[in-house]
Amino acid sequence: MNEEHPLLAVDAAKLADARRRLWLFGSASAAAGLAGTALGFWRFTAQEALPQAVAAFWQLQLETPTGETLSMARFKGAPLLVNFWATWCPPCIEELPLLDAFFRENLSNGWQVVGIAVDKPAAVREFLARQPLSFPSVLAGFAGSELGKSLGNISGGLPFTVTMGRDGNVTNRKLGKVSVSDLSSWRELK
Repeated sequence: MNEEHPLLAVDAAKLADARRRLWLFGSASAAAGLAGTALGFWRFTAQEALPQAVAAFWQLQLETPTGETLSMARFKGAPLLVNFWATWCPPCIEELPLLDAFFRENLSNGWQVVGIAVDKPAAVREFLARQPLSFPSVLAGFAGSELGKSLGNISGGLPFTVTMGRDGNVTNRKLGKVSVSDLSSWRELK
């Protein structure tokens, strides 16, 4: 008796159709994954700064934690590293000692560093009382995020670092924590 069980009988056309749907779902999933990865890479990669944003940066006058006003124009003509940070951002706090050492080691070569705190003023003052920095910081509040976006940080993530040459133009942008190798390559900037 060589009779097939009715539940095990497979229709070849239905099997081919199921395979085709599985292949289409798999292809669509792969395409969506690639598109998402590309969008994420683009969104979390620093973009070009707009020329008008760079010009506006040099016009800024921001308050320091001690209540004084610091003009960004003061730094024009020297290589400058601008770091956007916040007290609530662990990678920001981790990189501050590295940036402070970079500033102290390269000040004699003309390098300037300024921190732009994207945070509540009280939190920044409290943090800097516990962990003073050699370089100046300014209080931009949460509006500092918009400033960072205008300089190429379209996602608004922190930390975000920008370097500017003696001519006042942006030379490097980095979203995320800086490394020793980043600072070493930027050090050669004139």
